[in-house]
Amino acid sequence: MISLTVTALVFGVIFLAELPDKTALASLMLGTRYRASYVFAGVAAAFVVHVALAIAAGSLLTLLPHRLLQAIVGAAFLIGAAMLLFQKEEDEEEIRKPADQSFWKVSGAGFMLILVAEFGDLTQIMTANLAARYDDPVSVGLGAVLGLWAVAALGIVGGRTLMRYVPLTLITRIAALVMLALAGFSLYEAVAG
Repeated sequence: MISLTVTALVFGVIFLAELPDKTALASLMLGTRYRASYVFAGVAAAFVVHVALAIAAGSLLTLLPHRLLQAIVGAAFLIGAAMLLFQKEEDEEEIRKPADQSFWKVSGAGFMLILVAEFGDLTQIMTANLAARYDDPVSVGLGAVLGLWAVAALGIVGGRTLMRYVPLTLITRIAALVMLALAGFSLYEAVAG
């Protein structure tokens, strides 16, 4: 059974955390050079792989005693919030252009770029934490995948427009505040037991 509440919460957290990340920029750059549907197919497939790995890691964490698990999850959220608040702005990286624009070349380039760039990334760690926190891998996985896909789609199709109206620092601060709230709640549960 899918929990819409958990799915919506995870979607919001992952969406906000991923917006200021390099993925939105990479998706935007690929989307300006190649057919959007080809880019999205590769990027979307890479995100499914990342979320599956994160859910597996989070499910293993649920084997720990509840108080210890809540302390670990709370500390991880605090670290994630600190990473968001204190990260340096990244320079645009040049993305190598495939020799041709076939579906397999373009989607493969998008897949490999995201697969490498996002491995062990903040949102993958957050997804593992959320999977451990809610012990609902299907709802967490669905929310995370949809959040990541939404950011990729925005980056591919409308990233430039969004960034004109919503400052990146505001998005980063909102994501950090949400993570701080989740950290506080998890740490409270660890102490209160």
